[in-house]
Amino acid sequence: QEQLVESGGGLVQPGGSLKLSCTASGGSVRLYTMGWFRQAPGKEREFVGSITSSRNSVYYTHYADSVKGRFTISRDNAKNTVYLQMTSLKPEDTAVYYCARNVGTWDTWGQGTQVTVSS
Repeated sequence: QEQLVESGGGLVQPGGSLKLSCTASGGSVRLYTMGWFRQAPGKEREFVGSITSSRNSVYYTHYADSVKGRFTISRDNAKNTVYLQMTSLKPEDTAVYYCARNVGTWDTWGQGTQVTVSS
């Protein structure tokens, strides 16, 4: 059974950058749309962005308005890993970040990695 493991979270100052990784074991991210979500304390989990599968080396990304222009999702199929590059971070970006796999529904989730944006 495929498992997803996020890493790269931490504490960063406002305006800083951070890159999260999501590595799959027991499966391949190549065939699936992969997404990033986040959940801040006291709030519901929200969609951050997604990247489609890339069978022909062509893929598409989609982002929530709140992160558009600041966050970038990419994938390295050889490493079975999806990335979330975050720049110009704001305190309101503080949350636990999760990656997930989409097979029509978001059916597999990682355990999450904490991102804290604070001075």
